[in-house]
Amino acid sequence: MSEILFDEVPSLDLADFTSGDAERRAKFVKQLGDAYQNIGFIALRNHGLSDELTEKLYAATQAFFALPDEVKQNYEVTELAGQRGYVSKGREKAKGFNTGDLKEFYHVGQEVTDNDPIKEQYPDNIWPAEVPDFKAVTLEAYQKLEAAGKQVLKALAILLELPEDYFDAKVHNGNSILRAIHYFPIENPDAVPAGAVRAAEHGDINLITLLMGASADGLQVLRRDGKWIPITALPEQVVVNVGDMLARLTNNKLKSTIHRVVNPPRELMHTSRFSIPFFMHPRSEMDLTCLENCIDEQNPKAYPDATAGEYLNERLVELGLKK
Repeated sequence: MSEILFDEVPSLDLADFTSGDAERRAKFVKQLGDAYQNIGFIALRNHGLSDELTEKLYAATQAFFALPDEVKQNYEVTELAGQRGYVSKGREKAKGFNTGDLKEFYHVGQEVTDNDPIKEQYPDNIWPAEVPDFKAVTLEAYQKLEAAGKQVLKALAILLELPEDYFDAKVHNGNSILRAIHYFPIENPDAVPAGAVRAAEHGDINLITLLMGASADGLQVLRRDGKWIPITALPEQVVVNVGDMLARLTNNKLKSTIHRVVNPPRELMHTSRFSIPFFMHPRSEMDLTCLENCIDEQNPKAYPDATAGEYLNERLVELGLKK
């Protein structure tokens, strides 16, 4: 397969895949494959999130982060390793970095409603009493993004010559996380620790990430030739990228591309930036052993065998969220 150097993130329409039209579905799968085998990112429209829900979600998110730090810290439970509730400023650092990122965030996880015993693996969600709408809008957004993610995974299964439903059982009640992020204002840029940025360069842990609010300046992706390119998406699009678990499963056939959020110009350091990614995880028992049809003489097996749960635990320690 020839390398394609994208100058911007390709735009795809999920309605092409869900249409039932064989030609449109095949076109979507091919475009998705070209993007994910090269740059690892797409911009996706018709993902199921309405403008109204998006506005409500951002309003609730901004209301929470506007609370005083001492109030927000009531919702931080450190023994949960950041898996639910609030994670305070600078606590998370990228793999290989000693300086914490210039952000704070809030995690909402899976709500198991069908007597699935996996419920015992998940801590209960934590809801801020000061923002009454927070629970309803985050759970609705979670469900919409999870549904869109399942469709993208169906397309990827076809691309990988697997049964279309290959991922369905693996992500049913998966350990996915909706993360509302606040890149907080920096009133005194001179006081920022050396090397500290809003989000240092990293790859995501999970199968795929669906990102709302990707258009604000700062998000960049590292292209294959070493050039950083800005990620922009129209307001009605979400950015969907490959995570490390999918790269492991496909022996790097699908690319988990390094990305970062750089600091704004000095004159804009006093402003906030908000972003809401949905990290789509499988169930912890999913086997991430490289697929046989992704291994050959030119591409020998690149990763040791591991389950999704084992790999997640390893990465949470690297991020400084778990000891």
